[in-house]
Amino acid sequence: MKSLTSLQLFLFLSTTVFNLFSSTAAIGVNYGMVADNLPSPAKVANFIKTKTIFDSVKIFDTNPNVLRAFANTGITMTVTIPNGEIPNLANEGAASAWVNANIQPFHPQTKIKYISVGNEVVLLDNPAHINGLVPAMKALTEALRKAGPQFQDIKVTSAHALNMFQGLTVPSLARFRIDLTETFKPVLQFHQQNKSPFMINPYPYFELNVMSNNIDFAVFRKTPAVFDPASKKTYSNALDSLLDKTYSAMSALGFADVDIVIGETGWPSLGDPGNKAADMDNAASYNGHLIRKIVSGVGTPLMPNRKFETYIFALFNENQKPGPLTEKNWGLFQPDFSPVYTSGALRDGLQPNLSNPGFAVEVKPGQPLPKPVQPMPAPPADTAK
Repeated sequence: MKSLTSLQLFLFLSTTVFNLFSSTAAIGVNYGMVADNLPSPAKVANFIKTKTIFDSVKIFDTNPNVLRAFANTGITMTVTIPNGEIPNLANEGAASAWVNANIQPFHPQTKIKYISVGNEVVLLDNPAHINGLVPAMKALTEALRKAGPQFQDIKVTSAHALNMFQGLTVPSLARFRIDLTETFKPVLQFHQQNKSPFMINPYPYFELNVMSNNIDFAVFRKTPAVFDPASKKTYSNALDSLLDKTYSAMSALGFADVDIVIGETGWPSLGDPGNKAADMDNAASYNGHLIRKIVSGVGTPLMPNRKFETYIFALFNENQKPGPLTEKNWGLFQPDFSPVYTSGALRDGLQPNLSNPGFAVEVKPGQPLPKPVQPMPAPPADTAK
């Protein structure tokens, strides 16, 4: 029998490992609170439950008011540990104390699904945080095990920015940067051993400088496709390229069986003067196509029919975020719950006019996408402080 080349073997694996992933595609949203005009967590929970397609929410802390507000909604939650707490949580005693204080009082009434240990730790390049990441993930996993069987369904992960690839190359040949390989290998080993997902934050908006500012390709508009001569695959959008780069880099280290969760992705609707990319049309195109893509379950060229749990960034425009104007304008909704633009995120709302037929889901124009959880019978009491 003729032996397979490394590329042939890679492509064979890329079409056979997907039966390992049985979870359904989930559409979630990042609920940031860097603003002084947001509604109470109780009102937010009711809005998400009764008005939107979202079945999961990711927050950037363990705010008890938020966790209480989502109790008994059926919506799953991802909580985040601040980067600065990572070194201390490598200690098993500290990890157990953290679980006792931040998880046990809420779960399972509030369905906590993931604990994200830090956010974009490798990008921010603090050696103490990076070195403590895997030990903290292990200690927290052990703390959950000791806490009892009702906590065994909570998985530990960490969200990573995509500054991890070596040079510019086609998706099938992407590899982790040489200086980061020994950082990501133990992270991926942890996920493989614990059957937890590798969480990434792919943002085509931040990749425009390496794709010749091809906004149409970045926001899923119909545009000439990009061909990968190594895999013979064709790419109609930037997100597929970023996901397949991640998969290729993972596969090269032997971790093709680790699931991938999209922890953040989105597009700003307003920017400073001269920023031609950040506007409502581009944001509507990106997030509208993104929602349809995830619901369709079409996958990517190297991961066909694979379902990606995805958290859109973000729920609200946040008026106190520092930095350029774009930082305040990633939201799908204004603080009064009115849509910033038509994205398809409202269960009974209008659907966006989408231009890319590269993937499809059977939803007629003007028809809402299905809501994965049942509406709440009545709004919860306002418990926010």
